[in-house]
Amino acid sequence: MTHIDLSGLLDQLEHTLSPGGVLRGTDVSGRSAGIWRPDTIAAAAILRPRSTAEVSQVLALCHQHQQPIVTHGGLTGLVGGALTQPDEIVLSLERMNQIEELDRTGRTLTAQAGVPLQAIQDASAAADLLFPLDLGARGSCTIGGNMATNAGGNRVLRYGMARSQLLGLEVVLADGSVVSSMTKMLKNNAGYDIKQMFVGSEGTLGVITRVILRLQPAPASHQVALVACPDFAAVTQILNHLDAAFGGTLSAFEVMWPDFYTLVSDAESGCRAPLGDYPLYVLLDTLGSDPSRDKAQFEDVLGDLLEQGTIVDAVIAQTKQEAAELWALRDNVEQVFRFGQPYLFDVSVPIADMDVYRQRVLAAWEQDFPDGHFYVFGHVGDGNLHFCASVGGYDETIKACLDEGIYGPLKEFHGSISAEHGIGEEKKAWLAACRSDSEIALMRALKTTLDPLTILNRGKVIDI
Repeated sequence: MTHIDLSGLLDQLEHTLSPGGVLRGTDVSGRSAGIWRPDTIAAAAILRPRSTAEVSQVLALCHQHQQPIVTHGGLTGLVGGALTQPDEIVLSLERMNQIEELDRTGRTLTAQAGVPLQAIQDASAAADLLFPLDLGARGSCTIGGNMATNAGGNRVLRYGMARSQLLGLEVVLADGSVVSSMTKMLKNNAGYDIKQMFVGSEGTLGVITRVILRLQPAPASHQVALVACPDFAAVTQILNHLDAAFGGTLSAFEVMWPDFYTLVSDAESGCRAPLGDYPLYVLLDTLGSDPSRDKAQFEDVLGDLLEQGTIVDAVIAQTKQEAAELWALRDNVEQVFRFGQPYLFDVSVPIADMDVYRQRVLAAWEQDFPDGHFYVFGHVGDGNLHFCASVGGYDETIKACLDEGIYGPLKEFHGSISAEHGIGEEKKAWLAACRSDSEIALMRALKTTLDPLTILNRGKVIDI
């Protein structure tokens, strides 16, 4: 590898970026390496451009010097996708945080990549519109990071993943070239859809700098309920019944197994348990257009399911506060840290196989770690399960055993090692469990073509 005069390169970058654009020393090492991580950033410097032009200049210089670089958004990822080495440079989009335009007529929003997701949600709501992408890290995660990881979250069932909310995108390639596909058109069938190549690429193919987002009409009604079910067969019956009965307005279908529900609603959790002990709990959420009609229909449909025994208990939110309290249960994930640093997993499995797969994973884990604490919940309406395992402090041998238990069976169930968190460093070794040899070869070809010197997020997603 070519010897890099890192000090000289950083001096050049100091002159390239606007004041405050290069951080070094304790301004780097004093920052957390990411959400729920005990370590801090290990990197030679943090670069903070203010514009696409500055990003382009940074990447052109780093490409010239073959300097590895890792892009940072809100650092809310959970798979090591933003981890750095001491000889790498961080490219942070934190100062590219402007909402440039909100087009009410066309229902679009144009923003720089460093804008937090919640700021986009709030700006949309102020214009009586909805940006439907939503996840627990909304206050910290950035829209560029959301697109780079193809974030999922709470409303995928109705609105789709992050890529479904994207109309236009601007990206800077490894050599500093700017590729702009900033179009507001919903229909643009002129050749390859270039922007989608960068969605979910986790910063390995280019650096997303600006986006044009598709907004939705603001819902006039919001209905939320927590229901209890006798078994997983009832869960699938409820999902199919509600999807048909609510005519496409079902927006979230979140399932919690008893261990997780008890953890997030006991005396230490800060949340109240609105229902007693049952085999399964489902958080339901609908967004509609007629408050009185939607409320009556919501109550009638759940009442029918109660009479049939498909639902065995229910609480329906009557106010916004009550709705927020029900969602707080599902979002109270940090409770899994009570028993030490947990191992966190997210996978996709066909809904019909979900409970059999869950049982197999837990049986293997409980055999290997009889004193462990295991929790399961997920966006079951779109096939996404989250597993949390607390078995003492972090250890590579334990992690490998847990990985085998959760990823090993996935090929048999035609599942995916990542539903929404991405691959990063942590899941790279298991990519072949859900991608064919030809798919992986094509991924390598794309990486080699767009980043031939491998300076962008080296060692993440795929090895070349």
